Amino acid sequence: MLLTVNGAACELAQGQTILDCLKQNGLYDESAGRRPIAARLGGEIFNLGYKPTHDAVLTLLYYDDEEGRRVYERTLQFILIMCVRKLWPKARVIVRYSLGSGLYVTIDKEPGFSAEDMTELDAAMREVIAADLPFERRRMGIQEALKYYEEDGQLDKAELLKWRRFSYFDVYRCPLYSDYIDYFYGEMAPSTGFVSVFGLHYMPGGLVMLLPDSGDPTRPAAYINSPKMHEVYLRSDRWGRLMTCSTANELNTRVQNGSVRELIRVNEALHEKMYAYTADRIIESGSRAVLLAGPSSSGKTTSANRIATQLRAEGLDPIMISLDNYYADREFCPRDENGELDFEHIEALDIKRFNHDLKLLMAGEECETPLFDFVTGKPKPEGRVMRCAADQPLIIEGIHGLNPAMISEDIDKSKLFRVYVSALATINLDDHNRVRTTDLRILRRLVRDYETRGASMERTLSMWASVRRGESRWIFPYQEQADVILNTTLHYEPCIMKKHVYPLLLTVPPESEYYCMARSIVKYLNYFLEADCEDEIPPTSVLREFIGGNTFYR
Repeated sequence: MLLTVNGAACELAQGQTILDCLKQNGLYDESAGRRPIAARLGGEIFNLGYKPTHDAVLTLLYYDDEEGRRVYERTLQFILIMCVRKLWPKARVIVRYSLGSGLYVTIDKEPGFSAEDMTELDAAMREVIAADLPFERRRMGIQEALKYYEEDGQLDKAELLKWRRFSYFDVYRCPLYSDYIDYFYGEMAPSTGFVSVFGLHYMPGGLVMLLPDSGDPTRPAAYINSPKMHEVYLRSDRWGRLMTCSTANELNTRVQNGSVRELIRVNEALHEKMYAYTADRIIESGSRAVLLAGPSSSGKTTSANRIATQLRAEGLDPIMISLDNYYADREFCPRDENGELDFEHIEALDIKRFNHDLKLLMAGEECETPLFDFVTGKPKPEGRVMRCAADQPLIIEGIHGLNPAMISEDIDKSKLFRVYVSALATINLDDHNRVRTTDLRILRRLVRDYETRGASMERTLSMWASVRRGESRWIFPYQEQADVILNTTLHYEPCIMKKHVYPLLLTVPPESEYYCMARSIVKYLNYFLEADCEDEIPPTSVLREFIGGNTFYR
């Protein structure tokens, strides 16, 4: 048969794998960062051990591809858990959330997991990787899988599988090393040798599994200490346990028995306390201006309004400003590496005018701030005249709010209060499969863009890579500089968002280049039940910014 691989025509005999094809045709590079790890065929991702049955066009995936990174992460995660089980059979491994350039994992064992244990684990993982042991994938019936996980003590997986809509379950194992069976809801590499670049950083009770550096995949990323972000994640974890909603099974149970309404009320009350606490901190600091930033679909606008409401409850009268109104004329907007206008770039804003206005407003002087016309791509001829009295703090919202380059030297930094807002998901499918923060945010954006702008799923998915690049460059490096970090995730979100977006994602055709992204979201949404209880969601909820009905916009 004929395979076209990255544009090159290759002959392949029946029964041979994609990996065989690459090696036979000189398309296989073993060097770190250039080693293909999976392949895209007809919009789907396939393991390199897959045996094609007919002529096909393949695109190879590498570590610098989003899906390639996910394959790498799943494979390394499988090896880590497999080695833990070999060393300490009764240990419980829970994959928590992203932390910097790694994945925070807790290991519950007796005696407690130590730095010496991590050294032993590191050595075991490197031995397994050096041996380049093959993975085996096979299909199990649901009842067989349930029986296996119940007998193996992995009750979290057994509980999750009870919600699965299909009669089968695909699993991986590494038979030459262990009888451990698991699956990470996506493809893995064909053997252990594909993930040779990694690092482990010890934390009490667990570790951070460090992936290859995005700029130089021949070495592991450095661990970046992020105590503020870590604390926010831990707080959200505690909230999840408090509300008995830290896994898909627990949320589904609440939907099924009707207690999801109580969950919504408690979750929204916790958010209200969070915004009240932030307002108290702003007042205590005596700040003149609040700079609020966060990535796409984090709920910045609603958060700014809710903080303003809490400040009003304390007798202040805040004034709101959006950095979007400081966009420069499109004629002067920077362009990205593809020659497209880069609206995420900080130089897309008129920083000089912003500092001029901020200095006047903080001094209590009158100022005409701009209004940007997104239709013409130019500032409007007339702006908005305002003056800030002593009881009127400024709330300035925009993606570049925490970037030091936004503030000139002559602005009094002691009068600025910085808030970082993001949707930091801490709900898991099971112990080993988390719901990624980026997947939660793309859900929000898909729903909002469709509901408010009539954008198709493919249109929104097509912009996501550019949005993510901008976040990594202009937003994430400054998150630890915030005085307060707000997690706008609502633990009940998946059961609400599914109703809005699931049928639309199913319309993305297999031939679409965004099919695998849509399918990835569909796969984890399959484990959540829909809830018909939107009447319980208050009009000022962050979620209303995306599903509609937010009264701040009236």
